[in-house]
Amino acid sequence: MRPFAYQVPGDAAAAVQTVTADPDAAFLAGGTNLVDHLKLGVATPGLLVDVTALTSDEIADNGAGLRIGAAVRNSDLAADPRVRERYPVLAQALLAGASGQLRNMATTGGNLLQRTRCVYFQDVTTPCNKRSPGSGCSALSVPGQRGGGWTRSHAILGASEHCVATHPSDMAVAMAALDARVHVLGPDGDRVVPVTELYRLPGDHPEDDTVLRHGELITAVDLPASPIAARSLYRKVRDRASYAFALVSVAAAVEVEDGVVRDARIAFGGVAHAPWRARRAEEALRGATAADASYRAAADAELADARAVDGLDGGNGFKIPLLRGTLTAVLRELAVEEA
Repeated sequence: MRPFAYQVPGDAAAAVQTVTADPDAAFLAGGTNLVDHLKLGVATPGLLVDVTALTSDEIADNGAGLRIGAAVRNSDLAADPRVRERYPVLAQALLAGASGQLRNMATTGGNLLQRTRCVYFQDVTTPCNKRSPGSGCSALSVPGQRGGGWTRSHAILGASEHCVATHPSDMAVAMAALDARVHVLGPDGDRVVPVTELYRLPGDHPEDDTVLRHGELITAVDLPASPIAARSLYRKVRDRASYAFALVSVAAAVEVEDGVVRDARIAFGGVAHAPWRARRAEEALRGATAADASYRAAADAELADARAVDGLDGGNGFKIPLLRGTLTAVLRELAVEEA
């Protein structure tokens, strides 16, 4: 681990000024992602600026939903009665996301800014365009070997020739389905970014995970009031029941009336470089009969541009039917609850 300096500024504005002025500085909150990367040599900041106590750790009714402070711990957010009642998909996603010990440390802001858990990103001995731009993607092409590497966990949507990694956050998938809005403090003041616009697809610059500029700090997240969100569900499919990231996941909320889907909110995890808002699937569902055939058709509409990647481990083509089946099962369960 590279030696680093450590500072605790007096307030969030001072923290922003400190990090903005130093290109080698980074924010530190719960540290559940960053500390791993420090140990692995993936992240090598010269200065850590501790913001743990500089943003709110409260969940408050704001007259139009809930405002979640960036320092709210994942365990507290999952246990909050208002979240469990009004936004059950979010509580379920948080509980599926990590062990109790990690949830007690991880913060809302930090969870949104997790970096990929791609094996090559975390292995500094291998080429990775996200970690070292221009070095190559070991999942797609291994030096000295014909073809790519291990791709089973990688993206089927929105990937590029430079990166096929997936975003690891379960919480972010639920927030994408809930139309959450992220409050950001930067050197030029405050701004609000819809969570669906916070993340970047890899394109030619997979090293840039989000639209945040260096020095910008997440201070809070707003969940809008949404009657549809009260009937919502998160399902995560993984290799084992704990300590595993999603192969695919679905966050969904639906409104069914007289056997017809009137409205839907859907997001996918484990399949893209960002939490994937499934707007094609939502559009296909509106006005459709609440039945498996409609659910599969909605999945196929969203998966029309899905692309599997071959690899040493058999590739990730299985994710396409797995996601179709998972979405169908989730929507079926929600429609039954509504009836």
